[in-house]
Amino acid sequence: MNDETVDVRDRPEEQRYVLTTIESRAAVIGEEIYTDLTPAAGRAQRVLIHTGVDDAYGGRGLASVLVQRVLDDVIDQGRDIVPICPYVVRWLSRHPEYADHVIEPTEEHRRAAKARRQQS
Repeated sequence: MNDETVDVRDRPEEQRYVLTTIESRAAVIGEEIYTDLTPAAGRAQRVLIHTGVDDAYGGRGLASVLVQRVLDDVIDQGRDIVPICPYVVRWLSRHPEYADHVIEPTEEHRRAAKARRQQS
């Protein structure tokens, strides 16, 4: 399985991206949970809270594929990236080409992430 055999879709009503296989788009095998903030001044922000891939699909680099596609979508939407998820933080440390789109998390971001986690 590689990045050409999976699909990543935003489900804004659920505040998450889902990772599926091309063969079975109904079966979610991974997700990126987020929440959005729009500060009074500045660009909209997407706070990335949790990245997960089903254990049965682990070790195939799918979390990396998921994160890259999510980040590209966030940038395409004109939003800034706020990494709370430890996996996203590590991924971004290895991909400095995204640095211009990243905002360091503040206490407001952490509170929003905590509230979103409690919804799950």
